[in-house]
Amino acid sequence: MTAAVVPETTTTAAAATAAPRRPPYRLLVPLGLAVLLIVTTLVLRAVDRPDADEPGFLSPVATDDDGASRLAEALRTQGVAVRRETDLAAALRTAGAEPSTLFVPAPGLVHPDLLDGLTALPPGSRLVLVEPSRRVLAELDTPVEPAGGRWAARAVPPDADGRPCPLPEAVRAGTAAIDLKRYAGPAEVDQCYGGALLRVPGRVEVVLAGASDPFRNDRIGEWGNEALATGLLGGGRPLVWLDLPEPAPAPTRPSWSPEPFTEEPAPAGSGRSERPDPPERADPPRENPLWGAFPQWFWALLVQLALAGLLVVLWRARRLGPPVSEPLPVTVRSAETVRGRARLYRRAGARDTVAGTLRAAALDRLTTRLNLPPDTPDDEVAARVAERAGADPERVAGLLYGPAPETDRELLELARELDALTRTLAPHPSEGDPR
Repeated sequence: MTAAVVPETTTTAAAATAAPRRPPYRLLVPLGLAVLLIVTTLVLRAVDRPDADEPGFLSPVATDDDGASRLAEALRTQGVAVRRETDLAAALRTAGAEPSTLFVPAPGLVHPDLLDGLTALPPGSRLVLVEPSRRVLAELDTPVEPAGGRWAARAVPPDADGRPCPLPEAVRAGTAAIDLKRYAGPAEVDQCYGGALLRVPGRVEVVLAGASDPFRNDRIGEWGNEALATGLLGGGRPLVWLDLPEPAPAPTRPSWSPEPFTEEPAPAGSGRSERPDPPERADPPRENPLWGAFPQWFWALLVQLALAGLLVVLWRARRLGPPVSEPLPVTVRSAETVRGRARLYRRAGARDTVAGTLRAAALDRLTTRLNLPPDTPDDEVAARVAERAGADPERVAGLLYGPAPETDRELLELARELDALTRTLAPHPSEGDPR
């Protein structure tokens, strides 16, 4: 009667078959595609949207897409005197000579300590700002603040919010692509295009445009963009165009602004009007540029993706607790495992690995049978095995510790000789003792 033996390889192979692992790419591929889509969209938007910090942005002499040479030419055709200034102090001096329209296409380039000088113009002047930030509005002390925005500029009519537009320039222009950033203010502030165009009345009229599209060369010919841009910058006042090539440097002395115009004459003998000290006020909170660079829905989407990723991690995480034994659904015969492994070794040409495995198994059985410790020198092991088997010590040493076979035939001979040696000295219990 022969005892049934189930090798360890059977259990290992059955366990591997019983618990197949789901490939990780099933989850990584959709997430990777989603991230790639979001990054590609952001990059394309960054490339498409002009940057106010770049030289030539809305410049009256720039002829590229982000320039405004077509707008300047249209204004000159209507008889508007256009004066381009590349320095803030020079622009304020020019605009301070008479009631003028001061056009600031990139208010973010003006140093915060110099922003208050933009409103110190003669009565009847107009200040036009393009896409001003919260910081700029706070420094100018206007009763207006940002009220949201869109991913891209949209063409809307002047009464987009259902209220009539009080600005005659906007009514004449009609639909225009100005709805990008929106602003909100009190009741005395005139609003058009759903809050994308505001006019703050006062001694100096402040006009806020929510998008640069109506002023740019590549979009001025669309809808009523040209009529709106020329209407805001034209009229009976000369135009001073502040074309800053780079951010204005910080003042080297206390912030300067032109003398505010008053109706009271200067005291006799003073040579100039008295200028009161500016009131002290706390610095407005600085706007986070990263937070304002993307719309609100982008941050909401980012939070949702983060929560979804956290749920996936919790779902795929290893469960805590003791291991649970489960019956194997299928039993793999040891002969099939040996043949499959042998085919893999043969395909890889791993004769040295196979020879090392066979010799290690033979040495383990022989040293156990001869009661030799694991650290016994190789020559002593070969001598003891040769003495016990009645064979040549050099041949036994070459058989147990020799070089790797170079051909499949040599490997087969090695396997047969090792099998014969172990059967002679250390037979398996199921084989019986041949002696």
